[in-house]
Amino acid sequence: MTQNVINFIKFLGTAGARYVVARQLRSSAGLWMNIDGDDVLIDPGPGTLVKCFSSRPKLDPGKLKAIILTHRHIDHSTDINVMIEAMTDSGHNKGRIVIAPEEAITGEPVIFSHVRPYLSKLEIMKPGAEFEISPNIRLTTPIAHQHTAETYGLKFITSLGIISHIVDTFYFDGLLDAYSNSDLLILNVVRLSNKNDREKGILHLTVSDAERLIEVIKPKFAIMTHFGLTMIQAKPWEIAKQMAEKIGIPVISASDGMSFDLGQIKDEE
Repeated sequence: MTQNVINFIKFLGTAGARYVVARQLRSSAGLWMNIDGDDVLIDPGPGTLVKCFSSRPKLDPGKLKAIILTHRHIDHSTDINVMIEAMTDSGHNKGRIVIAPEEAITGEPVIFSHVRPYLSKLEIMKPGAEFEISPNIRLTTPIAHQHTAETYGLKFITSLGIISHIVDTFYFDGLLDAYSNSDLLILNVVRLSNKNDREKGILHLTVSDAERLIEVIKPKFAIMTHFGLTMIQAKPWEIAKQMAEKIGIPVISASDGMSFDLGQIKDEE
């Protein structure tokens, strides 16, 4: 049986950082979203295709409208080519698109040349760019993130509300304006705390960064995901509970296979 409900986000994996991914302490598969019946996959890391078919109910890659790749790092991109093949049925399913940074398709590309003709569009992310995925889903990439690869976060404009995903980045104040008015805020919170991370070349959000973003942006719901080892050891579900009690906004710690009912966003209006 395949998934037939609508308006949900399913976290196929919640692993962040190479240590957690390499040891599969959590799954490193991507994030699947359905809006008004249209399916989108975000950041298909290692194991995404397997997780689609082992999900209960199964998720059919052939139903995807689009795959979105926020940056080229292997924990986000390893399954991009096999998912393009599965989404398009090697070119037989028409009208499918991929949206990715230019860095993912130039130089040493992570999106292989032989799968590109299968797509109706291969669109390039830029700051402030807008993309129409379907009549039900419009995507903007409001700002370039501060990371070790060309990286963009996502802001989906839908009939349910604005769904934003702040992916890998070091904290900077520009994030507050870029993701304002978000009804649901998903944050990649890799690090428990910042221990001279910038000097070490580690550019990720911490718990305190996430708390500030949630407190200022004031979404209806916030979900933390993409956890590194320090976060896993600190029990992110407890961190989320404490944060929610402190700032008065529902904060959820994602777990592998967790589904979030997007109807809750509209219900909260």
